[in-house]
Amino acid sequence: MSLFRKKSIDVILKNAENDSGHSMAKHLGVRDLTAFGIAAIIGAGIFSTIGKASADGGPGVIFLFIFTALACSFAAFAYAEFASLLPVSGSAYTYSYVAFGELFAWIIGWALIMEYAIGNVTVALSWSDYFTSLVSNTTPYQVQEWLCLDYFTAKEHYAKVFSLLVGGLTLDEIKASENGGLIEGFLAYSNAPKLFGMRIIFDLPALVINLLITILVYRGIKESRNASNLMVLVKIAVVILVIIVGAFYIDVKNWNPFLPNGVGGLLKGISAVFFAYIGFDAISTTAEECKNPQRDLPRGILYSIVICTILYVAIALVITGMVKYSELAVGDPLAYVFEKIKDLHWLSGIIAVSAVVAMASVMLVFQLGQPRIWMSMSRDGLLPPAFSKIHPKYKTPSFSTIFTGLLVALPIFFVDINMVTDICSAGTLFAFCLVCGGVLKLRMDPNAPPSKFKTPYVNAQYIVPALLLLFLILAFTKFSDTTFYFLKWESLSAFFMKLPMYTFVIGFFVIAFLSFKHKFSLIPVLGLLCCFYMLSQLGYKNWLYFTVWLVVGLVIYFLYGYHHSKLSKKSLN
Repeated sequence: MSLFRKKSIDVILKNAENDSGHSMAKHLGVRDLTAFGIAAIIGAGIFSTIGKASADGGPGVIFLFIFTALACSFAAFAYAEFASLLPVSGSAYTYSYVAFGELFAWIIGWALIMEYAIGNVTVALSWSDYFTSLVSNTTPYQVQEWLCLDYFTAKEHYAKVFSLLVGGLTLDEIKASENGGLIEGFLAYSNAPKLFGMRIIFDLPALVINLLITILVYRGIKESRNASNLMVLVKIAVVILVIIVGAFYIDVKNWNPFLPNGVGGLLKGISAVFFAYIGFDAISTTAEECKNPQRDLPRGILYSIVICTILYVAIALVITGMVKYSELAVGDPLAYVFEKIKDLHWLSGIIAVSAVVAMASVMLVFQLGQPRIWMSMSRDGLLPPAFSKIHPKYKTPSFSTIFTGLLVALPIFFVDINMVTDICSAGTLFAFCLVCGGVLKLRMDPNAPPSKFKTPYVNAQYIVPALLLLFLILAFTKFSDTTFYFLKWESLSAFFMKLPMYTFVIGFFVIAFLSFKHKFSLIPVLGLLCCFYMLSQLGYKNWLYFTVWLVVGLVIYFLYGYHHSKLSKKSLN
C-alpha cells in the first residue's frame, strides 16, 4: 500500500456526486465568486497590516503589493486550471491528490487548516479589537477588559505591570510610556470575576462573531452569498471613498524618499502584505455550489486579485501621501490618517464601521472554505464519515461546519493574535507551492485529461536558468547585505536562522534544472518560485512551528487516514 497512491479524476468526480448521498445547492455565478474573493482579500490587510508594511517600506510598499499580487496571480492561474479540471470542493487538497498522491494530499489538507480555521482565529481577534474600539469611541458604553482579551495575555501583562509598579512607576506613567498597551491586560486580570478561584477572562466579541458566522454558513450557500455580496459592496464603497477624498490631501513631499529603508526595509513587510492576499483560493472550495464552475471559477479567482491589487496600491499611495510613512506603524492606519486632518474626522468613524464589516466578510469566506476541505478528505476516507455529511435541508456540510466553528472558538480563549498570523501565511504559501508544482506535474503526464482553462504556455527552458543567474549576481553584489544575507557565515545558530533561505536557494537550482530538462511552463514555475521565496522570508521560527504542525498531522494520518483510505488494498480489492 503506497503512501503516494493517486486518485484518478474520474473517481474524484464520481465521489463528489455519490459519496455524500445529497448534492449541494448550486447558486454561485462569476459575480458571486468574485465577491467572495474580494470579501476574503479586503480585510485585515487594508485596514491594519498595511500600516506596518508602509512604515517599514515607505511609499515604495506599493512594489511589495504588486510583487505579491503577481506571485498570487501566478498561483491563481494554477488554481484556475485545476478548478476547471476538477470542479469539486477540495481545493489544493484534491489537486495534490491527483498530482502527487495521498500523503501530499493529506499534508496540504492539514496545512489548509492553518489558512482557514486557524487563520480565522486571527481574523476573529482582529474583529474584536475593531468592534470594541468602535463601541468605546461612538457610544457611552465600553466592553470590559476581561471580556475582550485572552487569559494568558492578560496574565502576562498583569505580571509585567506589577513588576513595573514594584519598581516605582505609577499606572499613569506606564500608560504614557511605550508599555501603555500592557494596561489593558493588567486591568483585565485585576478586575476579572472568579469562578472556583479561577479568573474568568475571554474574548466575548470574537466568540460571538464566530458563532454568528458559523450559523450563517450552516444555513446555506445562498444566505452566505447574499451576506457576502452586501458586505463587499459596503467595504468597496468605503475604500473608494477613502481614495477619492484622501487624494485631495496628498502632499507629494511625503513620497520622498520613496524607498527610505531600501530593499531590506521593504521586505520586512512581506508577511503582512502577503497576509493581505490570503483567501482568494477559498473560492475553489465552493466548486460544487457553482452553476458553471469550469468557466466561472477561473474568472472569479483572477478578477478578485486584479480588483484588490488596484485598491491596495491606490490606498497605499494615498495614506503615504497624506502623512509621513514613519507615522503609520499603528493598528488602524486608515482611521489614523483621517483623524490627523481636522476636516476629515467624520470619515474615521465610517472607516471604523467598514473595518468591522470587512473583517466579518473575511471570516465568512474562511468559514465557508474549511468545512468543504474536511468534507473532501472524509469522502476519501481520510477523516470519519461524519465530516462528509450534507444537511438534507440546507445542503451544506453540517457536521464539518459545526466542527470548524468549534475549532475556531477554542483557541480564542488562550491564543494571542501574533502567534498565528505568520504560521497561517506559512500554511497558505505551502499550499500555493504545491498547487503550482501540481500543474507542472500534470503537464508532464501525457494521459492527463485536458482542462477547459489552460494557463498560457511560455517555455521556461532558458528563462528560469537566466533568472537563477541574475539571482546569484545580485546575491553577490547589490543585495548581499540585505535580502541575501544568507551568504555570510556567522555561527551554527545563525545557520539555522538562515536555513529557510538556504532551502530556497537549493530549490531554485532544482527548479531551474527541471525547467531546462522538461521545458516547463513559465507561469506556474514563477508562481512556485515567488511563493517559495516569500515562504523563506517568514523566518525559521515559523518554519519550526509549521513543521511541528505537520508532524502532528502525520501522526493523525498514520493512526486513522492511512488505514481507512478508500484507496487502500481492501477497498481496491
